[in-house]
Amino acid sequence: MTPIIKRGILDMTLAMVMSGTIGWFVLQSGQTPINVVFWRCLIGAPVLAYLCHRAGALSIAAIGAKRFWLAVLGGVALVLNWLALFSAYPLASISVTTIVYSVQPFMLVGLGLAFLGEKVNGAKLTWLGLAFAGMLGMTLAGQPVDGSGRTYLLGIALALAAASCYAIAAFVTKQLKGTSPYLIALIQVLTGVVLLAPLADFHDLPASPQSWAMLGALGVVHTGIMYAFLYSAIQKLPVVLTGTLSFLYPVVAVAVDMAAFGHVLTLAQAIGGGAILFAAIATTLNWSPLPLLTLASGKDRP
Repeated sequence: MTPIIKRGILDMTLAMVMSGTIGWFVLQSGQTPINVVFWRCLIGAPVLAYLCHRAGALSIAAIGAKRFWLAVLGGVALVLNWLALFSAYPLASISVTTIVYSVQPFMLVGLGLAFLGEKVNGAKLTWLGLAFAGMLGMTLAGQPVDGSGRTYLLGIALALAAASCYAIAAFVTKQLKGTSPYLIALIQVLTGVVLLAPLADFHDLPASPQSWAMLGALGVVHTGIMYAFLYSAIQKLPVVLTGTLSFLYPVVAVAVDMAAFGHVLTLAQAIGGGAILFAAIATTLNWSPLPLLTLASGKDRP
């Protein structure tokens, strides 16, 4: 393993660990989802601007009008993604929300099918079926955070909405190849500032230094620094390795939820969540289900 690959693995691991702790910081901030996203964007923007400057990419004129508005569209989708995701945390728990949110690859496949004419093979349909079965299992075995089944289902729905919005943001970003990822991210968070400034509640600002620290961490660490590690890793690692390491995110999120809030998945939820994550990994890495089916059937046994 080369030093570059080792550094890429370290960068990707750090980025995913940071991602997995986002839910804790959101809930500890004590702010509404709109306020959290607004402050995340506002605080994260200068950090991303600095990264753009260091990369020599701080030039909106260089991106062109078409690409600029595509980046803005991606920013709208990303902001909606954060709003839905952060709203789901207190309703269905960080663990369940994050696992359901991991169906993003299937949303991206659907967008490719609808807008790019990409074909969906039997393998992807198989993994989609497995993910759907896992989703059904998690939904039926739901353990509401506040005792209300309706809020749990709403949390599931919001997590799915967040996954859909993230898939749209990723789909739009794919159309911006050749543009600095730091510049794209900067345009996206500035879009969030513009969109949410009229909606943010400035009369309900954090009342303690701890709450401000939570928001500051979301902006500086989980937006600026995390992007730096993530994009550094993407530049160094093969796509397969990047896709595999990305699934550290839900694992860390579940561990944080258990340690901080005592939310433990039931056996049925764990099985359903495992099915979703396995199907998402298989879709991301383009695995074929045939070897697994052959192994399960025992055809290779002597």
